[in-house]
Amino acid sequence: MCGIVGFTGRQSAAPVLLDGLKKLEYRGYDSAGIAVMDNGTISVNKVRGRIASLCEKTGDGASVPGFTGIGHTRWATHGAPTEENAHPHLSNDGRFAVVHNGIIENYIVLREELIRDGYRFQSETDTEVIVHLIEMYYAGNVRDALIKTANRLRGSYALGVICSEEPGKIYAVREASPLILGIGMDENFFASDVTALVNHTRNVVYLEDGEFAELSGNDIRIFDCSGREISKKVSRITWDVQAAEKGGYDHFMLKEIMEQPAAVRATVAPRIKDGKVDFEELAGLVPELPDVSKIVITACGSAYYAGCAGKYALERLCRIPVETQLASELRYSDPLIDSRTLLIVISQSGETADTIAALRECRARGAKTLAVVNVVGSSVASLADYTVYTRAGPEIAVATTKGYTTQIAVLYMLAVFFAERLGRLDDAPELVEELQALPRRIQQAIDMNPSVPALARKYHESRALFFIGRNTDYAVALEGALKMKEISYIHAEAYAAGELKHGTIALIEEHCPVIALCCNPSVMEKTLSNIVEVKSRGAEVLALPFRDNRRILSAADDLLFIPDADALFSPVIEIVPLQLLAYYVAKANGCDIDKPKNLAKSVTVE
Repeated sequence: MCGIVGFTGRQSAAPVLLDGLKKLEYRGYDSAGIAVMDNGTISVNKVRGRIASLCEKTGDGASVPGFTGIGHTRWATHGAPTEENAHPHLSNDGRFAVVHNGIIENYIVLREELIRDGYRFQSETDTEVIVHLIEMYYAGNVRDALIKTANRLRGSYALGVICSEEPGKIYAVREASPLILGIGMDENFFASDVTALVNHTRNVVYLEDGEFAELSGNDIRIFDCSGREISKKVSRITWDVQAAEKGGYDHFMLKEIMEQPAAVRATVAPRIKDGKVDFEELAGLVPELPDVSKIVITACGSAYYAGCAGKYALERLCRIPVETQLASELRYSDPLIDSRTLLIVISQSGETADTIAALRECRARGAKTLAVVNVVGSSVASLADYTVYTRAGPEIAVATTKGYTTQIAVLYMLAVFFAERLGRLDDAPELVEELQALPRRIQQAIDMNPSVPALARKYHESRALFFIGRNTDYAVALEGALKMKEISYIHAEAYAAGELKHGTIALIEEHCPVIALCCNPSVMEKTLSNIVEVKSRGAEVLALPFRDNRRILSAADDLLFIPDADALFSPVIEIVPLQLLAYYVAKANGCDIDKPKNLAKSVTVE
C-alpha cells in the first residue's frame, strides 16, 4: 500500500531517492522518509505528510550526503501516520535501516520476543520488528541475517535494507509484494514500481517471491531463499517516460481519461488480423475451450466492475455460464471450482493481494487460469497459465480510468475470440467492426459532452447520488458510482433499476440526484418507467442515453450522451462521461483528485 526505492552509485543518493518517491506518490501515502549512508553512518530524515515537506527538510537532498540509500512512502496500517511511525526504521545499534512495503502478520509475537531480548521499539509499526531481527541475526554477513530474518516473517513484504558496515551496497527482499531492480551504468536501483526507475534506466529485473538481491554500483547479485545465487532475465521498459507526466493537464486523471481512445486502440488494433480477433498468446488455451463448463471472473474494485460488464458479452456470445466474484470473497468461499472451470483474473497492477490469493486457491483446485493485467512481469501475470496484457500504459491517478476501459475491451475481444473458436458466432464480422470502432466512439463520447463541467457545478454539493441501470447499464452504474465516491467523497450508490421498488426508493426525496443509464434498448421501456418512478418522488434525473434517443429528452432534467453503438459493447463508451462527471465534481469540491484520501493505487495487502 506504499512505495519503496533504493539507490547506490556515483551520484548523490538523496536527490535520486526523492525523485523516485515523487514518482510513487500516486500509490497513496501519508508520510515519507529516506535513509542515506555516508562514511559508515546512516542518517534518517522522515516527515508526516507530503514528499514536498521531505524535500524542504533536506534541501531537495542537498543536505544529506552519501551515495547509497533507501526511501519510502507510507500508507498507515499499523500505527497512526506520524513521523515516528514513518519509514525508514533504524536498528538499536544504528547499523541497519529498513523500508518495507506490505504487512507482517506475526509481528506481535516477534515484537514480544524482541522486547524480552532487550530490543527497544520507537514506533507502533509491524515493520520495526524486521530491522531488530536483522540486528539480532547479524554476525558479520548481511545476506545470512536476511535469510534468517525472512524465515521468521509471515505475511507480505518488499524490503530495502542498508548496513553501515557494507558501504555502497543495498539489499532487496521480496515475498508477495512487488519489487523491481533497475540496472544502470555504474549505478543500480530497486523500487516497488517501474515509474520510479524510468528516469534513470529502462533495464529491469523482476524479483519473484522468496528471492533477494545484493546491489552495488557496478553489480547485481540475486539469490533464492536458501542463499543460492541465481540468474534472472533482464527486461526492457518500452513505454515513453513522458507517458507518466501530466502533459499540460491539471491532473493525471483528466489526462488518462483523454488517453482512453489511444489506450483502447493500442489494446484492440494489434489483436485484429484479417478481420478476426486473434490472441496468439492463447493458442494453448483454444483446444481446451470445449471442455470449459463455466467461466469465473474474479477481481477487486474497478477491475471487478470491468468483469461485471464483460460477463454479458462472454455469456451471450459463448453460451457458457459466467460468474463474477469479488476476489476477497472468492478466496474464502470454498468455491466450486474444478478442471472444467476457466478462471479469468483481472488486475491493473497484477499485484492485488486478494486477487493473487484467489488465483492461487482456484489453481490449486484445478482451474484453467487466464490473467488480464497491465503490468508485464507482475505476480498475477507470472502465476496464471495464460496472460493477456491490456497495454494501457502507465496509469498514475489512483482512481483508474484507462485501466478499466482497456480491461473491458480485452474481455469483449475474448468473448468474440472464444465464441468464434467454439463455432458459436454468426455475426463475427459485424462484432469485429464494432470492436475496431470503440476508440473512435470513446473520443466522440468525450467530444459530445461539453456540458459536463456545468453539470458538475450543479450537482457537486449533493449529499448523495444514485446511479441506476439495467443489464449492461447496471454494470456501468457500479463503476460510475465508485468513481464518484472515490474522488469526490460524495456518497454514491448504484442500484439495479428494477430493484428500486423493493426498498431503495425509500431513499429518494425532493431534488435527490439520480443518474439513469439508458443505453440498452432491450430494457429501455423498463428504464424509462424507473425514471418516471423516481421523478414522481421529486428526484432530479441526469440521463445517459444514445445520442439519437429522443424519448429520454422529455423525461430527464439533464442529459449526457454517447454515440450509437452495439449495446453489448456500449459500457466501455458509456463510462467515459461518468468519469468526466466525477472528475469535475471532485474539482469543484477542491478534492485531491489524483491522490484521494485513504486510498492507494495498488492494494498489495489484505
